[in-house]
Amino acid sequence: MATQTLVQELAATGVVQGTEPALVDVAVPVFNEEADLARGVRRLHQHLVRSFPFPARITIVDNASTDRTWPIARRLEAELPDLRAVHLEQKGRGRALRTAWWTSDSPVLAYMDVDLSTGLDALLPLVAPLISGHSDVSIGSRLAPGARVVRGPKREVISRAYNLILHAALRTRFRDAQCGFKAITAGAARRLLPLVRDEAWFFDTELLVTAQRLGMRIHEVPVDWVDDPDSRVDVVPTALEDLRGVWRMLRREAVPQR
Repeated sequence: MATQTLVQELAATGVVQGTEPALVDVAVPVFNEEADLARGVRRLHQHLVRSFPFPARITIVDNASTDRTWPIARRLEAELPDLRAVHLEQKGRGRALRTAWWTSDSPVLAYMDVDLSTGLDALLPLVAPLISGHSDVSIGSRLAPGARVVRGPKREVISRAYNLILHAALRTRFRDAQCGFKAITAGAARRLLPLVRDEAWFFDTELLVTAQRLGMRIHEVPVDWVDDPDSRVDVVPTALEDLRGVWRMLRREAVPQR
């Protein structure tokens, strides 16, 4: 019922009328995901076809996989409509998202992890504020009221500690910087991407901090999130790299306010 009401509200504003195909482009960055790629992408594609009310496209971005991820991505591209596959020679989630978003012609750009840890029912609430013009950036939050999260204690402690550091050091106002479930308008992406230097896991944080410094509107959506026990993310080294990124942003001059 909530989804139906949301669609009706958006339709009433006129933002849905006359839109071109692929109103929303969902990037799926992958590295050595041969075991999960086809299953995750087919499930996402089915959701977009059957349950998502707007024209959408999936962009698989393979960043330097050494297994069969790229051949599987090409097969999916040939098999499924409204899906494209991009191959990069270098690793990095930030690099993958930068490439997907720069090369897209959609007005709303999103991304999610291939393991689909975030419930797909949150996709419409994620992009709706961008389609309606209410916000510039929208992020899934595992720390917002109403979120339901299933994960181990180590990841929970590291995630909460990292976001507390962001609040204290960079004065962030958003709750969850690293949830792999975000969306941005094409206009905001064109403005932010040249200012974001990181090409790896700190990309998300740097993007959000820069957006906040520029006065962009950031919308948070509480999500249902289930930890993937086979995640490719090495938590401790990634957290240390993120902390180095925080230090770099502290040393960098603040982006001028508009």
